[in-house]
Amino acid sequence: MSSGNWVIDNLNNALETWNQKLAEIWQLVTQSPTEFKGGGIWNVIVDIHGALQAIGLALLVLFFVIGVVKTCGSFAEVKRPEHALKLFIRFALAKGVVTYGLELMMALLNIVQGIISTIMSSAGFGTTTEAVLPDAIVQAIENCSFWESIPLWAVTLIGGLFITVLSFIMIMSVYGRFFKIYLYTAIAPVPLASFAGEPSQSIGKSFLKGYAAVCLEGAIIILACVIFSVFASSPPVVDTSASAVTMVWVYVGELIFNMLVLVGAIKMADRVVREMMGL
Repeated sequence: MSSGNWVIDNLNNALETWNQKLAEIWQLVTQSPTEFKGGGIWNVIVDIHGALQAIGLALLVLFFVIGVVKTCGSFAEVKRPEHALKLFIRFALAKGVVTYGLELMMALLNIVQGIISTIMSSAGFGTTTEAVLPDAIVQAIENCSFWESIPLWAVTLIGGLFITVLSFIMIMSVYGRFFKIYLYTAIAPVPLASFAGEPSQSIGKSFLKGYAAVCLEGAIIILACVIFSVFASSPPVVDTSASAVTMVWVYVGELIFNMLVLVGAIKMADRVVREMMGL
């Protein structure tokens, strides 16, 4: 709701943008990709995944043959029952992974979603803490004359711009995770086919580790939001004895610092998970 004061409205609009993006992050991380945007994107991804399964099965045979050639010294070795059984089990398991890869990946995602729900319930947070402009600053701005408010315009314009930019950087990182999940799911049959051959199985392992890392990014993002909510639960201290410009400058500066902490934590969620998993 407009207050009739440009300075106050500018700060409130910037804080509202931040609160909306923060709430959207909370919703996105706890939402399943099958429900995102009504499930339309997921249906397309599933269709692509199904179409690539035929290619994955063809590559399965290719990787299997290459594996047999590289690991067996002679054809007589392949005829040995124990070695033939080992090759058959590997091929059957690899075919199962390619055929039921979507179910496997969804099961892994559901496990991570359970971890996220546990973190939220253990922390006791249902939503994030909203940033609100303190009444003391609102009163000080309203008491300023026209000439006194000119420096405030510059401060709030710069501060509001920073807050808005940080909001979009933060939400883009979370959307990036969502899209990576879609990309991994769509292309899955091709790298999973590499499990058919012993020399090429490292491709499939790297793929699964990468997908697990993308899923776990959601847990790191929620942890960052929980820590930020506790960290920012006490709003910046407002010195009522200072001038309005100083009050706004100090408040906006400390607020931007707190926001930078959260944005930095979300941006490095990918790196943190990969360091944890040794990727």
